[in-house]
Amino acid sequence: MSSSRPFRPFRPAWPLLVLGVAVASVCAAQTPPAAETDPAKPLPELHSFLEAVRGNLHSDETLLDQYTFTEKHTERRLDGKGGVKKVTTETYEVYPSLEPGHTYRRLVERDGHTLTSDELAAEDRKHDKKVADAGDAAAEQKRAAKLAEARRKEESAVSQLFAVYDIQLSGRELVEGRPSIVLAFRPKAGVNPAGRAGKILAKFAGRAWIDEQDKQLVRVDAELVDTLSFGLGVLARLQKGSRASITRRKVNGEIWLPAMAHFTGSARLLLVKGLNLDATSEYSDYRKFQVATTSDFTPEPKSN
Repeated sequence: MSSSRPFRPFRPAWPLLVLGVAVASVCAAQTPPAAETDPAKPLPELHSFLEAVRGNLHSDETLLDQYTFTEKHTERRLDGKGGVKKVTTETYEVYPSLEPGHTYRRLVERDGHTLTSDELAAEDRKHDKKVADAGDAAAEQKRAAKLAEARRKEESAVSQLFAVYDIQLSGRELVEGRPSIVLAFRPKAGVNPAGRAGKILAKFAGRAWIDEQDKQLVRVDAELVDTLSFGLGVLARLQKGSRASITRRKVNGEIWLPAMAHFTGSARLLLVKGLNLDATSEYSDYRKFQVATTSDFTPEPKSN
């Protein structure tokens, strides 16, 4: 049984694009009093710190290819006064694939109701058909070409990030007990970004928290400073003032992955349908994913 997917203003890859831009079993990052940090400790030198961070910037979609996990998406549609008109939820078991674009988001629950065995089987058949239709003798060559293209786009997006933004040190705060350097970012005056990633970046300003020890993105709070259009504004348009945030956490003591993504703001679809949205995606139950074939996998035990 197919699902009617909620409107998704952004995906987990965005946080790394918005700076260098989570709650089932995860606590969202909190900002403790400044007194809990050492006020005498000097902030790092900006250029060298950003260079160290840049080396750790990867699209979360790339990192998620190494893990299976649970994603719960909750969408609240609001009226003009902020009252909730409708709430929808969907929970997915997400399985990566060696084949780019074949990640399996297996719908297992909708609006609090677990899908029946027949509905789950139908989901599996749809995915198996998609994989079978894409298979051919040149699959390995196509896979290598797609991976190379994905890396090229990621490198371009990271380069655009540092070209588009004026980034300044804002302070040091504790995030879940770990010192983090706070950065403020906004588009440079008169910037003329190249490519889709750069044009998206130039619409945002906000703050980012970087784990001081691991040089990893922990949290981003960003606001649209200009209207953001998709498909020349015909497909969708996010209004100025809309806000997006993301928190990430360290999984298995070895890798930082998304924990929660949140969007609130106004959107317009197909030039007609206006929406006021409050949407949250929560990521949990991360397990290392080892793929033998497109349908045979062995996840490791759940991480804590």
